[in-house]
Amino acid sequence: MVERERSYRGVSARALIGYLENLGGERVDDRTVEGEDWCASFSESKVSIGPSMKLTETTVTFEGERAETLDPLIKKFSQKAVRAGG
Repeated sequence: MVERERSYRGVSARALIGYLENLGGERVDDRTVEGEDWCASFSESKVSIGPSMKLTETTVTFEGERAETLDPLIKKFSQKAVRAGG
């Protein structure tokens, strides 16, 4: 099993789930999307940016049987997530 973890700031889990659905995944529950040979799960937290500002940071844990499947998916997903984030 291959596992990769990425964090994205300023993008909600709901938006990230939509991106994964567009990449062929299907929502299992509020925190999990599964695709062919991969699964992604989410957690959210607030992080401080400077003394008075906080952003939502969503951490995505990608799991799959093979890196050859997972790595291109993460690359496409990250392009969407970074473009949308703050």
